[in-house]
Formats: sequence, C-alpha cells, structure tokens
Amino acid sequence: MTKTKLFSELRLRDVVLKNRIVASPMWQYKGLDGHPTDWHLMNLGRLADGGSGLVFQEGTTVSRSGRGTVGDLGIWDDEMIPEYARITALVRANGAVPGIQLMHAGRKGRVMSASDGGGSITADHGIAGWDEWDVVAPSAVAHAGLPVPRALSRSEILSLVDEWIAAARRADAAGYDVLDIHGAHGYLIHQFLSEASNIRTDDYGGSPENRARFLVEIIEGVRSAWPASKPLLLRLSVVDGAGWEIEDSIKLVSRLAPLGVDLIDCSAGGMVGPSLAASIYGYQVHLAEAIRRATRMATSAVGLIVHAQQAEDILQRGRADLVFLARELMYNPNWPIDAAQKLGDEKGFSVANHRTGYFLGRRATVMPDLCSSTFYRATEV
Repeated sequence: MTKTKLFSELRLRDVVLKNRIVASPMWQYKGLDGHPTDWHLMNLGRLADGGSGLVFQEGTTVSRSGRGTVGDLGIWDDEMIPEYARITALVRANGAVPGIQLMHAGRKGRVMSASDGGGSITADHGIAGWDEWDVVAPSAVAHAGLPVPRALSRSEILSLVDEWIAAARRADAAGYDVLDIHGAHGYLIHQFLSEASNIRTDDYGGSPENRARFLVEIIEGVRSAWPASKPLLLRLSVVDGAGWEIEDSIKLVSRLAPLGVDLIDCSAGGMVGPSLAASIYGYQVHLAEAIRRATRMATSAVGLIVHAQQAEDILQRGRADLVFLARELMYNPNWPIDAAQKLGDEKGFSVANHRTGYFLGRRATVMPDLCSSTFYRATEV
C-alpha cells in the first residue's frame, strides 16, 4: 500500500479536503422554480458517499432571471436556505465538503436544455411566463442562434453585484463551505470579460480593466460577505475561442489574487462553442498548469480526466492542485473508491463513508484476489 497525491489532504483556508477529487458542478435541470428537489439530495448524496473530497452543487443562479433553463437551481430567496441546508447536511454526513457554484446565465438565458433540444424558449414550448423572462447582457449582442439580449444599465449592474453578495450570504447560511464564482462558459461574467460580447463604452467596457470591473466588484462584494475561514474559487474559460487567450487569463488572475480568490477553476470555451478538442484525455489540463506556473495560484484541472493513474500523474507533476470530474462520476459515482484500489492507496476502502467502507473491507477479507489492487489495476485501460 502506498501514499498517493490523489488521496492526500488539501487545506484551503480553514477547510480541509480529505482528498483531491472534486465532483464538478453538473447541471441536473431538475429544479422547480429554482428550488431543489429530492433528486438533488440523492444525486449529491451519492457523490459524497462515493468518496469525492469536495462535492459541488451545479451552477446556482443569483436571481430568477439569471437562469439558463427552467430547471436551473437558484438561491435568490431566504426561503430556499432550509432546502439547501438539507443537502449540505447529507453531503457532510457522508464525509465530503459541500460546495456551491454561483452564476448568472446572461444572454444564454431562457433556453431549453441540450437534452430537451436546446434553443431559445418560445410560446410553442408552453412554458408559463416565458415572455416575462428578461434576458440581459453587457451589450445587445446575441449569442449564436439566440435572441438579442437587453443591455444592462449601470444601476442594474450594481444591483446584480448586490444579488451575488446576497446569494453568498444565503449559501453560507445553508452550510456550504466552498464557493465557486462561475466566470466562464459564455455566461454573464464571461460576457463582460470578452470583447466579443461586451461593446460598452462606459467604465464597464472597452479596456481589459473596465471589462473586468464587474467581476472585480463581485469578488470584492462576495469576499466581504463570505466568511474569511471559507475558500473562494473562480471558474474561468482560460481560453475561449473568441479572442480571449491564456495571456489575458494570466493578467486577470494576477490582478485578482490579492482580492481573496483561493483557487482558479480552469476550463475553456463557451463564448462561441468548444475551443479545444474535447475527445482528448485531459484536454484542458495544460491550462491549469499554465495558470499555476505563471501566477503561483492554486488551480484545478477539468476535462476528460478518466483514469486513476492519469489523475495521480496530473497532481504528482504539479500541473494542478485538484482534479474535477464530471461525466466520469455520472458513469461511476464510486470512482474515488475504485481509484484508491487501482492506485493501491493506503486508505483503501476508507475513502468511502464509514459504513460503505466497512462492508467493502469485509468483502476484501473473504475475496482477496478480487479486491486486490493488482486486480483493479488490470481493469484500467
């Protein structure tokens, strides 16, 4: 048995993750007017039970109009706090740290989910109140195939910053220990950052400093409301295929580091579509590595991280501090338990919560050949 990097602890402020495996925010499209349901309780609970150190709730909107689809979750009302507290309690009871990602869809709002056909919602979909759903953006510039959004006024921008701050307070009250600001994938913050979607001529547009102003104000506001003991993450499209390059991200991260951001969640694309080949294992890892080396900021890697040894190598080589898994955890929520066996980590089945680990450990005593790390490694391509 060995000690692996994948199953080593990571401390972010006062929060200690038991391992470096993160269940990435994954949209479920199961919300009811923004409220979570038993589906979310089940889904996030099983990810925690499967051994992930940090389990993120899907992108959760700071306002009702900030939803991308009718099934998106939101945290715009104090009445929602007890509903989310139920989820965080279950995640924590199963040994994981509960995290939440806050977002606003901006001009990518009021759409059908991809699994429901995608495209903008119209009267033909029969969704009540669809025509009262205000789609806003920095500028009246449409995302490909979607209607032209309404440009935000200055006062509305300031109100949105306040909504992010209020959402962060609610997230803390609900028991989340890690907060991730979604500034990627063509959503509202990213729309402000990009010259492709922000053609404003006031102090929220034009220069890189002005285009980053909205994000800076959100980070400063959220950090003032989010406890100093809890870490704050930021998801960025490090490159977006629409003119934003890695050099832009390095400059931005260097500017944000003193504001209290603890880790950069490194992704890509979303402004005009995927910008990298998403059929290559670990196709975005080099972005996390570049940001980490240039800024000395902690980073996470995401994007077709599938195999245990692949994840271990990313961490051992200092390419990132955390690995985010999404579709691989949809395929196998118990991936962390499996990875510990394949790597022969000394934690063994204790990666799972106590009860699950106990019974899997008992099985190993009566079926040592089946449960050996040699057997598990032989099953990994």
